[in-house]
Amino acid sequence: QVQLVESGGGLVQAGGSLRLSCAASGRTFDKNAMGWFRQAPGKEREFVSAITGSGSATYYADSVKGRFAISRDNAKNTVYLQMNSLKPEDTAVYYCAGRDYASAANARTWSDYRYWGQGTQVTVSS
Repeated sequence: QVQLVESGGGLVQAGGSLRLSCAASGRTFDKNAMGWFRQAPGKEREFVSAITGSGSATYYADSVKGRFAISRDNAKNTVYLQMNSLKPEDTAVYYCAGRDYASAANARTWSDYRYWGQGTQVTVSS
């Protein structure tokens, strides 16, 4: 069983940056591909980014490509989401997610992930 705890959300002006962190429990963190999803009010939860267990490959939604960067530190059991050039449309609750596979290829739907954090609010003002 893996437990995930996000942190780092907050209020930022458009054009600003935030870094989200997700701390994971468990002894085999490098066997878990990790992802970030977000959900805005009245909208479905959507894929943002994912990273393989080793960190060797990363994946992004088109809407964040070039602005967001996912990374992980397996020694600290932590995955990060660096968000730059934030836009008001990035406002959402951001969720960290983990799966029981090291691969993150094609893992872009919520059902591809077994473990979820409680979410952290990101608000971007215009």
